Amino acid sequence: MSQPVPTTLAAWLQFIEQQHPASIALGLERVREAAARLQLDKPGKRVIVVAGTNGKGSTVAFIEAIAHAAGWKVGAYTSPHLERYSERVRIAGVEVEDAALVEAFAAIEAARGDTALTYFEYGTLAALWLFQRAGLDLAVLEVGMGGRLDAVNIVDADVAVITSVDVDHQAFLGDDRESIGAEKAGVIRGWKPVVCGEIDPPSSVLRRAYQLGANALRFGSDFFAEVIDDRRWRWRDVGLRMELPMPALVGPMQLANAASAIAALRALDRRVPRTAWAQGIAAARNPGRMEVFAHNGIDVLLDVGHNPHAARAVARTLASRPCTGKTHVLLAMLADKDAAQVAGVLQEHATSWWLAGLAGERGRSAQELAAVLAGQGIEGRTYPDVAAALAAVLEQAVPGDRVLVTGSFLTVAAARRCLLPAG
Repeated sequence: MSQPVPTTLAAWLQFIEQQHPASIALGLERVREAAARLQLDKPGKRVIVVAGTNGKGSTVAFIEAIAHAAGWKVGAYTSPHLERYSERVRIAGVEVEDAALVEAFAAIEAARGDTALTYFEYGTLAALWLFQRAGLDLAVLEVGMGGRLDAVNIVDADVAVITSVDVDHQAFLGDDRESIGAEKAGVIRGWKPVVCGEIDPPSSVLRRAYQLGANALRFGSDFFAEVIDDRRWRWRDVGLRMELPMPALVGPMQLANAASAIAALRALDRRVPRTAWAQGIAAARNPGRMEVFAHNGIDVLLDVGHNPHAARAVARTLASRPCTGKTHVLLAMLADKDAAQVAGVLQEHATSWWLAGLAGERGRSAQELAAVLAGQGIEGRTYPDVAAALAAVLEQAVPGDRVLVTGSFLTVAAARRCLLPAG
C-alpha cells in the first residue's frame, strides 16, 4: 500500500471512501473473498437479518432491546448513521469505541489484498469482525439495500425479517414491488423462518420462501398487533398472547415493527422471559424516526423518510396526532429521490413549506427542489441549508404549531445538530 495506514477513525473513514470507484456496487464476490481471508464465521450464536424498504432500523431497535432485556449479549449493525459512525455498531446496547473500529478496519485492510471494497462493505466486514470476537448470543444485522446482493447477505441468518416492500432505489432494485421483493427475498434461507411485516408482501417474496421451504410468518395473518387503549396493545399468535406497553417510538407503523420484532425472536425458539417483552418494547429507541423535540411550545418532528412509502407512514402519524395550530413542513431531499411523490403525500397536512438544500455529490439545492414541487402546485420558501430553514420556520411558528423535518438522513442529522444542546 503506497500510503500510510490511517490511525484514527476519521482518517479511516476518509480512506475507505476512496477505495472503490463506485459508492454503491452490489455483489457478494468481493466481500465474500475478504471475509474468507479474515476467517469470519457466524457473528453470533444466533443471527437475525432485517431487510425491507422502510422500518428496518426500528425493527432492529425492538429486537435489540428485547434481547438485551432478556439478558442476552446482543450486537446490532445498522446504517446509515446520523451523527457518529460508531452508531452503526452496538454491542450490549453500547456503541463500540472508535479504537475498536480502527482495529477492525486495519484487520480488513491487511487481509483484503487487491480486492476493492466499497464503504459499506468495509463497514459490514468491520461489524462482523467485531461481533465474532464479542461472543454474542444474538447478532442483528440490518441490510443496507435490497438483500440478494447486499454485503450483509454473506451471513446465513437463523431468521430473516422483511419489514415492507415498496418502490425505492429503482436504479439498483427494479421499478415495481415484485422486482424489489425478489431482491429483498434474497436474505431468506432454506428451512429457516422469514417474518413479513405486512399482510400482503409481493408474491415474489412468498414464492421464494416456498421454493426454499422457509416458513413465512405474516403480520396480520400469522401474528397480530391489536390496540387496547392509548397506553397498551396486544400481541398474539396461535401460541401466545401478551398485553404490552405502547412503544416509545412514535407512529402507527411502529406496532407492525414491534410485532415483527417479537415474531422474529419467537421464531428463534429460545426462551425469552415474559418481562423482557414489555421492557424491550418500552425501552427501544431509534433517533430520527418520528423523533419529537419540544421548542418553545412548538413540536418539532424529525423523520428520515425519503420515499413515498415512508411519507405515507409519516402522514398517518400526523393524522393520528392532530395539533391545535399549523403544520410547517421542512423538506430537503437528495437528487435521486422522488421528491414530487413524497411532497404529494404530505401535501394535505402541510400549512406551509420550507425547502432546504443538501450539499454533496447526490445533493439537491432548494431551488431545484422548488422546481420539482412546483409540478405538484406546491410553493415554498427556499434556504441554502437545513439549519437556515429550521431557524426561519421556528422564528415564524407559534406555540401550538408543529414543524415536520423530513426527506433524508442528512436532513434530520442537520436538524438534530441545531436542536440538541451543544456538547
